[in-house]
Amino acid sequence: MAVMGVQLVVSLLTASIMQKMSPHCSFARWLLCNGSLYRYKHPSEEELCALAGKQKPKAKRDRRLNRVTEDKPLSVPRDINLHLETTPVTTVDALVLRYFLEYQWFVDFAVYSTLVYLFTEGYYCLVDPQKEMNVGILWCLLTVFFSFKIFFMVMHHYFRSEEGGERSVCLTFAFFFLLVAMVALVVREDYLEFGLDSGLANVSDNLEILLKQRGWEWTVPITKLTFKLGLVALCSFIGACLTFPGLRLAQTHLDALKMAADRPMTQILLHASFLAPLVVVLLWVKPISRDLLLRAPMGKQTVQIMSDSAYNSTRLWTIVALCLLRLAMTRHHLQAYLQLAERWVEQMKREAGRITALEIQRRVTRIYCYVTVVSLQYLGPIILTLHCTLLLKSLGAYSWGLFPEPLPVSPAVGAALARPAAPSAEEEGGEDMQATVAQITGALGAILTPLFYRGLFA
Repeated sequence: MAVMGVQLVVSLLTASIMQKMSPHCSFARWLLCNGSLYRYKHPSEEELCALAGKQKPKAKRDRRLNRVTEDKPLSVPRDINLHLETTPVTTVDALVLRYFLEYQWFVDFAVYSTLVYLFTEGYYCLVDPQKEMNVGILWCLLTVFFSFKIFFMVMHHYFRSEEGGERSVCLTFAFFFLLVAMVALVVREDYLEFGLDSGLANVSDNLEILLKQRGWEWTVPITKLTFKLGLVALCSFIGACLTFPGLRLAQTHLDALKMAADRPMTQILLHASFLAPLVVVLLWVKPISRDLLLRAPMGKQTVQIMSDSAYNSTRLWTIVALCLLRLAMTRHHLQAYLQLAERWVEQMKREAGRITALEIQRRVTRIYCYVTVVSLQYLGPIILTLHCTLLLKSLGAYSWGLFPEPLPVSPAVGAALARPAAPSAEEEGGEDMQATVAQITGALGAILTPLFYRGLFA
């Protein structure tokens, strides 16, 4: 197996370019700091005093008791005629934000990972895929892992909250999604065509053949139930991590619709972006996707509109298109979030009483300081969904529709392990290692088949 091939050279070159070009050219920084997004500046104490119609008091006053001086906070009426000034979001302002470096690195890594995968797909159009290891799959797996890490980092930020309300919400939704995942695994394949049962059965059969070749009895400690319980736990963790990103998306969606009230085309795109997860789920509901959309009645007979292979390709392209659509709506949602500062000021004007100037400045500044976390909450699910789709295509032996879809037939375990396990006496240490790696790779490729990956990533 040729490991030191063109793909590895391109992979190393991409990693070098990502490291060298990050300070100068960054897609994540351009997405947030290209001048199209504007933030609201907090008012100074002089401006608040001028709006309140009084002079700024002295910073300290004498407390005649024990001659101790204390700070007197400046307070103004809530119904003052306050209008916040706007300024574009620049790189200098964003560098001091919390999690900005994590946001920039994660988004840029996802972009380079996608580029490496696209190069790999184009390269495999010219070269036999069996000759070299698919490096694009490794980049996609790393992106999925870093997505989980980002989700955990943001959720850990909520868990450290002093109030504790966010912690309770995350735990509640974790148990809720645990129940949903268990129900989804119980539903028969006639309704949800994940293909996990057939994939696990194929792995069991191949593992049985492998163990018999080794002279071992068919005793597997990890059963199907154990694997499904682990998968349910993973889905519960993902659901808990996506709780607040989902709530944030719903709020920013409503605010973005209000901002685009005079642009009906933008509203249609926003609605399509918001309904994208529902569309993705329905693509795997067999009575809706295949029975209703792929079959048309022709008299007393039913004609299939497209083949199963064409439908699988269409499903992959649909998910990619929906991810790109949601990526195109990023600035609308981020600007809708930054608009919360102006909305809070308008709400404050309708209230009675007084408020300190420090509280006004804190509330306005806090919204902008949280914009990188909101960006991670919005872009993280998109990146995770896109790269899981790419893994589903490659590991599941699907096709983009340009070429016929290969049959997901697992290679024979006996053929994969036909060579003897023990090397000859003439082989060197390096050759022994290569033979061992090739044998292990062949065994894993024979056990973890495309049928298993289809069920897992679906």
